[in-house]
Amino acid sequence: MMKEEFKIFLRSGFISTRALNRDVGCVWYLERRAVRDSPHKFMHLFRNVNKQWITFQHFTFLKRMYVTQLNRSLNQQVKPKPEPVASPFLEKTSSGQAKAEIYEMKPFSPSSLSLSRKPNKEEVIELESASIIEASIDVGKEVKDEKQWKEMKLHVDDLPGILARLSKIKLTALVVSTTAAGFALAPGPFDWFCFLLTSVGTGLASCAANSINQFFEVPFDSNMNRTKNRPLVRGQISPLLAVSFATCCAVPGVALLTWGVNPLTGALGVLNIFLYTCCYTPLKRISIANTWVGAVVGAIPPVMGWTAATGSLDAGAFLLGGILYSWQFPHFNALSWGLREDYSRGGYCMMSVTHPALCRRVALRHCLALIGLCTAAPLLDVTTWTFPAISLPINLYISYLGVRFYADADRKSSRKLFFCSLWHLPLLLLLMLTCKQPPGGESDKGDPQM
Repeated sequence: MMKEEFKIFLRSGFISTRALNRDVGCVWYLERRAVRDSPHKFMHLFRNVNKQWITFQHFTFLKRMYVTQLNRSLNQQVKPKPEPVASPFLEKTSSGQAKAEIYEMKPFSPSSLSLSRKPNKEEVIELESASIIEASIDVGKEVKDEKQWKEMKLHVDDLPGILARLSKIKLTALVVSTTAAGFALAPGPFDWFCFLLTSVGTGLASCAANSINQFFEVPFDSNMNRTKNRPLVRGQISPLLAVSFATCCAVPGVALLTWGVNPLTGALGVLNIFLYTCCYTPLKRISIANTWVGAVVGAIPPVMGWTAATGSLDAGAFLLGGILYSWQFPHFNALSWGLREDYSRGGYCMMSVTHPALCRRVALRHCLALIGLCTAAPLLDVTTWTFPAISLPINLYISYLGVRFYADADRKSSRKLFFCSLWHLPLLLLLMLTCKQPPGGESDKGDPQM
């Protein structure tokens, strides 16, 4: 439509043109006599370009002006521009190149044509586009400056929170709670002072192990979305401070467990730190056996609570350790299933990444094992026979979710199993405490005594 109107415009005698050179291309010569009878507005437009060569861009601009004046409905409405966002191209473009591009646009802007009339909306758009480009370049420079490395200063007020994240305070709280459950379930009188020393010593040992674990995994944690905001990865504290904090936790923690409680509990604390930092941490990048080693690490704290109360390793201690050992497989396997991309990006060798079928099978197997371990608790004089009965519903429910996870193999089923494991363990330990075998509880077994 625009081309046809422009041809009519040329035929009407407003502009007379002729081709000067076929090799040069589409170059036009504007004669002064052609616009003698033109409207007054076009006389002003061509007054300063008499006997000058005009490029194809100039001619296209004139054509757009004519069509716009001919048909007012084609006027472009100037819309409010949003705040300019720096594009990747503008970030990479040097300031010299950007200035050159803006300079090249100036001959086509209305400011270069000394017109006595007001600029139309087409010209306003040209001016606004040039200003937007300049603003985009400035924003691009600011964004580029923000992306540069900046030194992070450590403030004393932020130190407690940073050290809490370095020591994985939530995981440490879980470890201390399972230790307390083992201490409470052990036979014999409850010693509050020994219980306090055991809890503090175990918490300090856990903080030390978690801090050393983060120290070793800094280059790998930076590749994972789940761990990229850890203090050492972000540079909030120095590695020296992290190691110093781990040492200050490990030494008094082991000392409290050894001399404040008993040497057996202290030895178990040292063993747990060694397994977590020197076995589990490097195995995460070597073999899927790290999951089984990590389960052993999680099973030791309730055993430490039992040994702190009794001073010996009894069958009840191994039962509590077995329950924690089996619980960790549905818990961690379901968690790692939703983080397969993260673990793969970080270079960790996890069952969910390398052996997905085994991951689901092991989770289901240990869900069913929890039923058998709870049934064995009254046989080992840890609880009464009420415990297997009242714990059966929650064990059946987590087993059902394990079956769904094994069959569906999707994120939805893994998420349900993971969240179930979060409340399953505290509730199971609480039921064990309520059904604890009282002293001299032989009357619960067999026939009632006369």
